[in-house]
Amino acid sequence: MSSNVQPIFILPEGTQRTSGKQAQRVNISAAQQVAEQVKSTLGPKGMDKMLVDSLGDVTVTNDGITILEEMSIEHPSAKMIVEVAKTQEEEVGDGTTTAVVLAGELLKNAESLLEQNVHPTVITKGYRMAFEKAIELLNNISEKISLKDVKLMNNIAITAMTGKGSEYAKEHLAELIVQAIKSISEEKDGKIIINRDDIKLEKKVGAGVEATELVKGIILDKERVHSGMPRIIENVKIALVDSAIEIKNTEIDAKIQITDPSQMQAFLDQEEAMLRKMVQKIIGSGANMLICQKGIDDVAQHFLAKNGIYAVRRVKKSDMEKLSRATSGKIITNIEDLSKADLGNAGLVEEVKVGDEEMTFIRECKNPKSVTMLIRGGTAHVVDEVKRAIEDAIGDLAAALNNGKVVGGAGSSEVEVSRELKKYAQQFSGREQLAINAFAATMEIIPKTLAENAGLDPIDILTEMRSEHKKGSKWAGIDVFSGRVVDSWRKGVIEPLKIKTQAISSAAEVAIMILRIDDVIAGSGSGKGMPEMPPGGMGGMGGMPPMM
Repeated sequence: MSSNVQPIFILPEGTQRTSGKQAQRVNISAAQQVAEQVKSTLGPKGMDKMLVDSLGDVTVTNDGITILEEMSIEHPSAKMIVEVAKTQEEEVGDGTTTAVVLAGELLKNAESLLEQNVHPTVITKGYRMAFEKAIELLNNISEKISLKDVKLMNNIAITAMTGKGSEYAKEHLAELIVQAIKSISEEKDGKIIINRDDIKLEKKVGAGVEATELVKGIILDKERVHSGMPRIIENVKIALVDSAIEIKNTEIDAKIQITDPSQMQAFLDQEEAMLRKMVQKIIGSGANMLICQKGIDDVAQHFLAKNGIYAVRRVKKSDMEKLSRATSGKIITNIEDLSKADLGNAGLVEEVKVGDEEMTFIRECKNPKSVTMLIRGGTAHVVDEVKRAIEDAIGDLAAALNNGKVVGGAGSSEVEVSRELKKYAQQFSGREQLAINAFAATMEIIPKTLAENAGLDPIDILTEMRSEHKKGSKWAGIDVFSGRVVDSWRKGVIEPLKIKTQAISSAAEVAIMILRIDDVIAGSGSGKGMPEMPPGGMGGMGGMPPMM
């Protein structure tokens, strides 16, 4: 028998495979690089990123999820870290940078354990125990919040917006956001329910950020359909109709033969009579405003204008639903069924010129369950960034009230959890203790990064924070403006518990998943062979050099 054994290929040609420590190293490196991209944006003194896409559109932001979504990230492990940010955004609406930085640091600390020949299974077991304990600790130190705590709610909104584009108008914006949240919140079985979608955010360039206003009702990016209609109406009765105020075309092809010109006139008269009947139905219900999801025929517009009815057409379905919640009106499909009981109410409707566009403001709704914030700013980039800051603040308040619990910010809760985890680790002998300690050390990356981004010495700050926590001050955090360690609760730096628990659990889960991978097999068709990371990290944005 020949001693030359023919090699057996079980994978298709062009497949690239990385296994063992090399695979782990590459995956950890990719994930860490994602964390590095957003790390400098964390905290009130975080810097912004300018992102330019392949079309040359510019985004200036320090919002973690926006940065990660705008960057074309290719590496599969790096994509998993982006998923962490997306989950954080969907669940809470804020804290994406925190989640990503924690995930990157967990992997970095795991790498040094791997080099000491600690098996990945041991690390993942230790991490899982530590993350469960961390969640329990956070729940224990958290404080309660309700809709009555207006000052606390204001502080949460201000904390969320500090360091964002809206910085200088944050007190004014926080006040509006708290009013909006109080308006749309509902209590069910003793629990507060807040749907973030009930606050409509409308952007308009022009005027300063401080000109941002809250409308107790809905703003539609629409104008009156006919210039003969009144521009302002008080004591408004609104008909919400989702079918067209037009003559329906026949479903099947039909021919109408006209042999005499008078028949043509009769045909047109009949159409007009049908439209007049529709308008009559609207007038009969007592409505003085019509909001239509579909089209309104020119003849119908004329009749509506004659009767002093303000009408808007082709309104989005989502806006119709918001209008229904704001005005307590019912959306009607068949105009024949329209009655007085279906109408919505508002104190005032007016057409206002905002910038160079006419918009319809439906104001002064009684007890509206949907409201609108009109966001202003000097340029499109400013308005976009203010909108992102407001979304973060709304997300934070909704998360705090839905969950009913909040914690101190400024890195205080992370240092407290880290301290308690180190105590917890002492219960274990062997290598799990190393993994729990690594998790405890990871928690300190948040205050450390906050200090670094503020140009302070992270080692001095951390040492001082640890000693304050040891004395029993659980809310001792870093004031990045003065460079001192302060009581974050008294300072009004407050965050929802949900931000912390969600960030820690998402970061821990993705770190555990990446650590369990010891083989990367990339098919030739994927074009993403991964024997090693490219020198430019994850590839620059279109038209830009790599951002590493």
